[in-house]
Amino acid sequence: MNPAFDSLRLLRPPSAEDAWLFRHALLRDAAYQLQLPGDRARLHGLALELIEAACGGRPPEPPPLDADPPAPFAPHATDAFALELAAHARAARLNEALPLYLRRAAEAAGRASRPEAEACWVELADLSRGAIRAAALRNAGGAAQSRGRAREAERIFDRALAVHRKVGDRRGEGSALGNLAVVYQDTGRVEQAERMYEQALAIHREVGNRRGEGIALGNLAIVYQETDRVEQAESTHEQALAILHEVGDRRSEGIALENLASVYQVTDRVERAERTYKQALAIHREGDNRRSEGIALGLLAGIYQETDRVEQAERTYEYALAVHREVGNRRSEGIALDHLAGVYQETGRTNQAERTYEQALAIHREGDNRRSEGIALGNLAGVYQKTGRMDQAERTYTQALAIHRSLGNRRFEGAHLCDLATLLRTTGRGAEALARWSEGAAILRSLGDEAELRRKTEAMRSACAKAGVPPIGEGGST
Repeated sequence: MNPAFDSLRLLRPPSAEDAWLFRHALLRDAAYQLQLPGDRARLHGLALELIEAACGGRPPEPPPLDADPPAPFAPHATDAFALELAAHARAARLNEALPLYLRRAAEAAGRASRPEAEACWVELADLSRGAIRAAALRNAGGAAQSRGRAREAERIFDRALAVHRKVGDRRGEGSALGNLAVVYQDTGRVEQAERMYEQALAIHREVGNRRGEGIALGNLAIVYQETDRVEQAESTHEQALAILHEVGDRRSEGIALENLASVYQVTDRVERAERTYKQALAIHREGDNRRSEGIALGLLAGIYQETDRVEQAERTYEYALAVHREVGNRRSEGIALDHLAGVYQETGRTNQAERTYEQALAIHREGDNRRSEGIALGNLAGVYQKTGRMDQAERTYTQALAIHRSLGNRRFEGAHLCDLATLLRTTGRGAEALARWSEGAAILRSLGDEAELRRKTEAMRSACAKAGVPPIGEGGST
């Protein structure tokens, strides 16, 4: 007896429909197995021909997979059935049709953010050779990465890099190094990511790949920004943007504008940041780039939150979340949840904030996003602090600070040191509070983030007034 089916019977008696479906499945499988292998293959081939005929015939061969820049992929009526057609081609042993429909199934699944994209690209890679094989593997890695499967993405990108090197494809090698560097960066291996971006950049310049050079510069600029080399980040983003505009890569140009806007934001040029985010958003929508649209919406919501347009921020975060979920962007979903929780916290919805921070933290850990994990821990510690769970808050700040220091995330190290100092001051540990505040304030001043230091100072004074103790650095701070 089937244990799963038997356990279902314990829940409720099977209906006539359940019984029919169960018997139909058994009869169908039995009838299929009665066919000789050659007959089954011919039937699968016939099914493929009939579906193709209903869709206007077999689609043309797509552009080469290793084209750089990637050539536009023209849709075809068979795309809706490409996964099924690949299965028929596989069973019919149609060696020409199988790669065609695997490619079309992978492309269609990628556009719709469906999980089967990764498996289709991997199978296509196994059927291919040389640079085509490596390109299919890189697409498989990208599909894994977009769904938060960082470790699997790294394994696949390593395979792609090995193939590019084996066949002497320097251009592809540069691209694969860039893919791997993104995984390293996303999983907190920042120094390793920086070295790999530099290797990729050198190869792109060696082979004259201007588009690859622009993309690598843009990614390298993000490393500079995340490790608080803000002036270097801004100049490198500007170089990337100029190259991508020169080569006419509008998709990457929109992403570069978005990244440059984030530099304006952290350097307190808020109006300029908002204008630039909106330019990036317009480009993403022009190119129907839903993934990047969701990211830009989340960043724009941050501007609204920072400038006290709280209702607009909340609506925009919710819209961004809907887009992230639509396209399966788990990494950005976690980040947007973290920011939305901040809105709940600011507007007094503390329980909702705590639950949402916990959801964000789970997603960051699932995707091995150490940077965002550290930020979420610090934010969650703030909720514990506000609700009087001081021991839990202190432990959580300590965990967050350990992550910030391991990644070189100086900005959040400074901010969360100031938060911890406020906790210490309000619980009567003035000397420790003064030491932590001095460290945090010094970091924020060294980064030129006077706006964040002002916010932390106001919050500290408010908390001290509520606790009935003098503010840090003012009479009786120790």
